[in-house]
Amino acid sequence: HCNFEFDLCGWKQDENDDFDWNLRTSSTTKMGTGPATDHTLQEPSGHYIFIKSSFLQLPGQKARISSPLLSRRNKNCKVCGDILFYYHMYGAHIGSLIVYQRTTVKHENILLNLTGNQGNFWQHKALVLAGDGDEDFQVIFEGIAGKGPKDGIALDDLTFSREC
Repeated sequence: HCNFEFDLCGWKQDENDDFDWNLRTSSTTKMGTGPATDHTLQEPSGHYIFIKSSFLQLPGQKARISSPLLSRRNKNCKVCGDILFYYHMYGAHIGSLIVYQRTTVKHENILLNLTGNQGNFWQHKALVLAGDGDEDFQVIFEGIAGKGPKDGIALDDLTFSREC
């Protein structure tokens, strides 16, 4: 489980993307650029990770962050593993959020693809971690910059099922 209150909990920024997910609070940002509070504490001082469309990022540029390596050798994770998380995607020109499951041989399977304004509130999503065999894997969150300078995508409370 990662609520981002202290750090990234072993999640790592991809080296082959265009920019990074940033750890932040609502209390340190200008209004209109993300959620009013985090999801965990429901307070402006609570932390989450965020990407913002800005003049520094061109529309279509990507920020990717990947989970620690998870093992398929745990037979329970093969059958009923999943990831639960909260996301906030608000703005007239918001980009996209794509969630991948990547195996150790770098095969990426899309688990979720959201584009555009999803509303000015935290939403919950649970995704099944698919696949067979014993190949270890990671989950990757990819945020794609939109056209609006105030639009952004936030993630909080990323949790893998206990089986994994």
